[in-house]
Amino acid sequence: MVATPIGNLEDITVRALKILESVDAVACEDTRHTGLLLSRYDIKKRTLACHAHNEEASSRGIISLLEQGLNVAYCSDAGTPGISDPGSRLAENVRAAGFDVVPVPGASAVITLLSAAGNVGRTFTFEGFLSPKKGRRTKRLSELISRGETFVFYESPYRIVKTLKEIGEIAPSCRIAMGRELTKAFEEILVAPVSEVIASLESRDAVKGEFAVAVCPKAEADDNAEEDIES
Repeated sequence: MVATPIGNLEDITVRALKILESVDAVACEDTRHTGLLLSRYDIKKRTLACHAHNEEASSRGIISLLEQGLNVAYCSDAGTPGISDPGSRLAENVRAAGFDVVPVPGASAVITLLSAAGNVGRTFTFEGFLSPKKGRRTKRLSELISRGETFVFYESPYRIVKTLKEIGEIAPSCRIAMGRELTKAFEEILVAPVSEVIASLESRDAVKGEFAVAVCPKAEADDNAEEDIES
């Protein structure tokens, strides 16, 4: 299970390159996307499609290759397989068939954002993508905010402002760390109260890019401040 760059292709690890060069085949969420990475490093391998819509069936094909004594790497489109990406079912099926599943760590948008977000507390919840349905999304946001702990989610440019406004209605004093186009040419990281983040996005002619958002409810921020004073 090979983690791949979330934007900047230079973020690939030395170990990941060695693995991709040594395996007999590379299974990919999108063969064209992974093909660009392989081409960038002049790696020529047989590629197989293994995405959310065919993961069960493609798992059987990959297991067949393993039964022949071959080694197979798996790459989702960007980041770490199984983290809001296909790969979890493949890993489970391969292990159930008696083969080893080896993680090759690397980039992950959630960890990339948190590393630059500042003080978000000792614990966090990774939510992935929220429901596109307003009722379910608002209910889940209320549940997450009520915990008083940081949570992180991914969002599209089409819903980011709407989702932030829903957060602002539930917890107007919460702090937001927003990462847009992380590791790419137009990377942006904005850490501010939710109202300021909304204002920044609404002031733009268009909202573009992929978003990772960390929400730090005020309750946790206050707890952290009290601990700092006591220490």
